[in-house]
Amino acid sequence: MSDTLQIAGKGKEQHTYDAIVIGSGISGGWAAKELCDQGFSTLVLERGKDVVHLKDYPTATMPLWEFPHHGRIPEAEKSANPVLSRCYAYSEASQHFFVKDNEHPYVQEKPFDWIRGYQVGGKSLLWARQTQRWSRFEFEAPARDGFAVDWPIRYSDLAPWYSHVEKFAGISGNKDGLETLPDGEFLPPWEMNCVEKEIQQKIMHHFPDRSVIQGRCAHLTKPNEIHIQQGRGSCQARNMCERGCPFGGYFSSNSSTLPWAQKTGNLSLRPNSVVHSIIYDEQKQKAVGVRVIDANTHTATEYFARIIFVNASCLNSNLVLLNSTSSRFPNGLGNDNGLLGKYIAFHNYRGKITASYDGPDDKYYYGRRPTQVMMPNFRNVHKQDMDFLRGYMVHYSAGRGRAGADGIGAAFKEAITEAGEWSIFMMMQGETIPKESNHVRLSKDKQDAWGIPLLVTSVGYDENDDKVVKDFLEQGSLMLEKAGCTNINQQDSGQAPGLDIHEMGGIRMGKDLATSMLNEHNQLHHCKNVFVTDGACMVSTGTQNPSLTYMAITARAANFAVAEMKKGNL
Repeated sequence: MSDTLQIAGKGKEQHTYDAIVIGSGISGGWAAKELCDQGFSTLVLERGKDVVHLKDYPTATMPLWEFPHHGRIPEAEKSANPVLSRCYAYSEASQHFFVKDNEHPYVQEKPFDWIRGYQVGGKSLLWARQTQRWSRFEFEAPARDGFAVDWPIRYSDLAPWYSHVEKFAGISGNKDGLETLPDGEFLPPWEMNCVEKEIQQKIMHHFPDRSVIQGRCAHLTKPNEIHIQQGRGSCQARNMCERGCPFGGYFSSNSSTLPWAQKTGNLSLRPNSVVHSIIYDEQKQKAVGVRVIDANTHTATEYFARIIFVNASCLNSNLVLLNSTSSRFPNGLGNDNGLLGKYIAFHNYRGKITASYDGPDDKYYYGRRPTQVMMPNFRNVHKQDMDFLRGYMVHYSAGRGRAGADGIGAAFKEAITEAGEWSIFMMMQGETIPKESNHVRLSKDKQDAWGIPLLVTSVGYDENDDKVVKDFLEQGSLMLEKAGCTNINQQDSGQAPGLDIHEMGGIRMGKDLATSMLNEHNQLHHCKNVFVTDGACMVSTGTQNPSLTYMAITARAANFAVAEMKKGNL
């Protein structure tokens, strides 16, 4: 730590807890909930402002006409925030939950759109809420296909923890019986509309090896008792989720895990706390606490605990460990092998397809469903059968906009109440292969407002990614053509990595100390009382949305940590 930092505090004993959790987003909230449930005093450090469920959702019920710009971001704001403005959820109604480009800058060695939400709850207020389990194929793939390193766990290790978090969070979906996408503990599913069902049937008729199912999402269609105990209610299908949900209809740290932890009396929550580094004790040979800089006053404070969970979100977790240097770990905490910050991966969202469909004019659909139809990966599943590694998940939806009309007055208003033609949107979610060259590191000469080195991102696509996009565009177009769609248009958006908001890796798990940072319980190999359970711990990305896996991994690691503390091993 810099000699210029002034340490403020009430004394070590008043700043000591059983556990410290860095970050209050999806994984941090779960760590706090599990640790507090087990009776352990837990301090959650959040670098952003406090956001209290119900109280701090200022735009949650505002109609668009009450916003100065009807929900749109003014051009001046877009120009000032070129990275953030590319995010689908950024609008006048949600802008207060996003980090502006100049609020926490970083150095892009290659184009990378880093989307962040610094507040209690983190991006759990902003996520797209799509939740699928990994299958055995994802955990086995690196060892089988020869990329990355072997996962130290398998699906069977995580299956009970998937069930554990699904029951509490509330996941809607069908029991589909697919080996490639295991079933979970589901609430009633959302329904496909009539055109989506027609396309589903036609695709599965022409492509029997491809399953088309209703999407699974973290929305309460029919709350169970555990959700009512959390104070949550049914999803209202409003499509205003990124404003914060006053009904608690979707899972967030704010509506679920953090209030639950608070009720135990074991939670201490400290917002506006920028984590500088983790304190390593050379004599005890373990981490003993965390250095924090107040976001507003810039005063520094130290907090102490027996165990530390790092859940700052993937890239910030890498940043924290990289900045946690000592005589024992001059290159970052636990970084004996030099791999900290390396093998960053993400999801490839570049491929998009639009089409028209001659659907029924007399049918429509209810509400704004919070999930799409999806197709589990069908490439390189059982064996390597393509000239690229891994594959992609497909999502699609069908909808009807307003009918087109010209003019003004009553005739115009009457005309636009009619529904327009049916249109189709299809997208890919492709797995990218972790590479050592895709990495983050600390800047040697630039610091942020809190005296912490800026993060340098050096992450890009490769030939494998291009081949995956090409295959999706070809196969997606073929499937839509066979389903009877017309006006099929392909697009490679060329968007930079990061805009998927699924960054993973840098502190990956593994069996071998030479090729990984964490063991099978998410402990740093060389500092066993530090756990990393957010996206940074991932060995590979799979094609599924990752948040459910973060939740399950976190719950598993937290319960392991509790057991080890009770045994006196931590």
